[in-house]
Amino acid sequence: MKFLITGGLGFIGSNFISHILKEDPKIKITNIDAKLPGHNLNNLKDVEHHKNYDFVNDNINNKTIMEKLIKKTDIVFNFAAESHVDRSISNPKDFVNSNYLGVFNILESVKKYNKKLIHISTDEVFGSLKNNSANENFPFNPSSPYASTKASAELLINSYHKTYDVDAIITRCTNNFGPRQHYEKLIPRIILFVLKNKKIPVYGSGKAIRDWLYVLDHCNAILSVAYNGKSGESYNISDDNEISNLTIIKKILKILGKSSDFIVHTEDRPGHDFRYSLDSTKIRKKLKWKSNYDFDSSLLYTINWYLNNKELWRPVSKAKLKYVPWGKN
Repeated sequence: MKFLITGGLGFIGSNFISHILKEDPKIKITNIDAKLPGHNLNNLKDVEHHKNYDFVNDNINNKTIMEKLIKKTDIVFNFAAESHVDRSISNPKDFVNSNYLGVFNILESVKKYNKKLIHISTDEVFGSLKNNSANENFPFNPSSPYASTKASAELLINSYHKTYDVDAIITRCTNNFGPRQHYEKLIPRIILFVLKNKKIPVYGSGKAIRDWLYVLDHCNAILSVAYNGKSGESYNISDDNEISNLTIIKKILKILGKSSDFIVHTEDRPGHDFRYSLDSTKIRKKLKWKSNYDFDSSLLYTINWYLNNKELWRPVSKAKLKYVPWGKN
């Protein structure tokens, strides 16, 4: 079987590729990545010469390349996305290009060659929730340009399934963590600030809540959907592990032997959602998926991975660390 992975040099995509190549020798993978912000060439250093792996340095908006690659594949897994909310506030156009127009381009080729698409989306399409958790039929209410482009892509995919009978399935996940994540994301960013002996920026009160999911649990869920999911459906993936940003930061500081004095509260993010929460009953009951990784032990493993693999992620962490990316520092 042949898989086409888009955005495979990113955090989740690279973990997905590495996981498959270790677990299933029958699958051949082609990875197309444009090396946009969020990628890391070192993420797949260990598999770049693997007999079942090929890399294409190009953009999903390149119609000619995508048609050529999709024609030869069995399943397309679309991980390609501009995903950092902070950058979507300061430069939303890039997010429209990747997250919406890129999906349109993929859909056109998938439709033309009658292929299967697994699209990786986000819990942020539902916006901030006070008490309940969003199931697959919950109304969209995105707040950021990032979330809006992801919601728009979902609507486009659903329309292609209904109008053209395109074989497509959508997955939505909560906040992922684990090895290979870009330093602009919360957990590696905190580790980097500590290693540089800088104060830890916390947006607003720090009480914003996210549901944390270990990346390999997410990878296994995506595979479960690809093999057993129903075309035209969507599946929420979560671990029922809701924790505030401030709590996460304090956990990391404790593990690294630093006090809470390192924390400094900064201007809150514009349109900052307070709480994301997904109901993953559907994938657990219908596809028998379950999470296998404990949060605290996985967090410790993740921190140690960054400490022990500085040569892999240091090249992408040399940019100036800003406390408020959309403001003046």
